[in-house]
Amino acid sequence: MALVRKGSRRIVVDGTAYRWRLRRRPTYCQGLAWSPCTFAVEHADTPGMTLLVTTTQPHPSNWIGREAQPVLPSGVAAAVRLAMREGWTPTAPGSAFRLDQSAGFTPSS
Repeated sequence: MALVRKGSRRIVVDGTAYRWRLRRRPTYCQGLAWSPCTFAVEHADTPGMTLLVTTTQPHPSNWIGREAQPVLPSGVAAAVRLAMREGWTPTAPGSAFRLDQSAGFTPSS
C-alpha cells in the first residue's frame, strides 16, 4: 500500500530518501487517547513495503487535551534505522512492516 503524496514529508536517512506521513486527524481511539499515535514511512523512489510505526505518545490532535509531543523528523529517522536493523526492506514488495514502540503508553480512562 503506497502513501498518499499529499501531506507526506520527505526525509533523507543515511543517504536514502523516504516519505513519511502522520494522519492529520486522529482515529476515534486515538482521539480519545485510548491508542497511541502511528505514522507511516516508505521509500521515496521505489515504494514497496510500508513501515508502520506505533509511538509511545497520544496523537497530537487528541480530543481530550492530553499532552503529546509532536512527531519530529529525528524520531522518524531513528525509527527507520531501527526498522532497518530489525529486517525492514523498504523496496521489497510485501505487507506492511510494523514497528511497535508503544511500550509505556498509558491509555486515558
